[in-house]
Amino acid sequence: MKKLWENYSYAMILLAVSLIFSIVAKAQLNNEDAYITVTIEEGQSLWEIAESFASEHNLSENEFISWVEKENGIIGETIVPGDELVIPVEAEHIEPTQIADAER
Repeated sequence: MKKLWENYSYAMILLAVSLIFSIVAKAQLNNEDAYITVTIEEGQSLWEIAESFASEHNLSENEFISWVEKENGIIGETIVPGDELVIPVEAEHIEPTQIADAER
């Protein structure tokens, strides 16, 4: 076993690290699917969306907006009608009647 480790230690470490990274990446992809997507309508703002979902998440409105900006690549709270944003509300816990533009 020692000789096997001496000859192939780098390959085994690389394999282990690759496996760990693939598991982490898969978990992150599944985590994004747990959130809902909202399509922005005319006149909507991130503040309005934050107020609408205040009871659905454990973030303050400022934290909510920061999370949405970071996860959706938004700079300076600029959104336009038709944008689709992932928001930190778990898809399983929202009812379809809460917001018309929420998609699973």
